[in-house]
Amino acid sequence: MTNPNVNSHEEARFFTSSDARIDTLIYPLPETWWSRPYEYEWCRTLIDPGDIALDAACGISHPLKFYLGAVCQETHACDFDARINSWSSIEQEIVQDVGLQALQSIVSHPGWSRVQYSEASITDLPYEDNYFDIIFCISVLEHLRHVDQDLSLKEFARTVKPGGRIALTFDYPTVDLEQLIRIVNSAGLTFANEFELTPPPDAIQSNLWGKLFCFRALLRKPV
Repeated sequence: MTNPNVNSHEEARFFTSSDARIDTLIYPLPETWWSRPYEYEWCRTLIDPGDIALDAACGISHPLKFYLGAVCQETHACDFDARINSWSSIEQEIVQDVGLQALQSIVSHPGWSRVQYSEASITDLPYEDNYFDIIFCISVLEHLRHVDQDLSLKEFARTVKPGGRIALTFDYPTVDLEQLIRIVNSAGLTFANEFELTPPPDAIQSNLWGKLFCFRALLRKPV
């Protein structure tokens, strides 16, 4: 059941076909990134210009970090891939993954040069306690073991400020929602809203790698 006192952007739920989407974030998003148009548009609704933000497990070519760099007060991006510390390697991956025109769009965008990059696992973040206003972790948890999901949420809880937010998206049923509830509680975080555990009829889905849905959850660290 939806809490009427909570902003609709804070609802923890499956993305649906009626949700707003963005097909270009700095560059046109590949069709195989079936959920990203919805995920990125949701992320955009959560940003405040004064935020100190982290794109956690950001990927090399994905554009969210570059977008955050242009709109947030301070932007950090980390990834386990060592190439994140080499701009020439990032350029090569962008061209290989999404094309030369995408790279040209990125370097013409004001955000790319304002991002501070770190090679790091999200299970052991290299940031001080209570540093970030908001942490984004987009389509990552489905790639982690349960133990690493647990460690990651605890690291997010450690590094986000009291009252700060953590924006998660992930594939379902790859990520078990009841397991997620347990690890959120274990990390000392709270959900911004209640949610249903089963996809509605109009939930977006993909059959590229089996039948998948995409879930979003906004978490908060208690003050």
